[in-house]
Amino acid sequence: MAKSKAKKMLDEMLENDAELKQFIDVYNERLDAALALVQLREEEGLSQRALAEKAGKTQATIARIENGNMNPTFKMMNEIAAGVGKKVKIEFVKA
Repeated sequence: MAKSKAKKMLDEMLENDAELKQFIDVYNERLDAALALVQLREEEGLSQRALAEKAGKTQATIARIENGNMNPTFKMMNEIAAGVGKKVKIEFVKA
């Protein structure tokens, strides 16, 4: 499948702008955490508030993670997982 013009432009921008690449990398990490947390919460059938209570966090913290406005630490994600009897699994994937 051929790359779109927009994708080619983005690839070129990322190649030439280390700061932009770093920003996108951090944003993608936040997005991964957000998606994982939403999935966990939905699988458990919990509201943000209920998950926060089980994890010993505030509802605002859960919301910030899910909105991509917070880059949670591994420790924090483990604490949240432990609140529902789970643990975080680390997986290495090709970049």
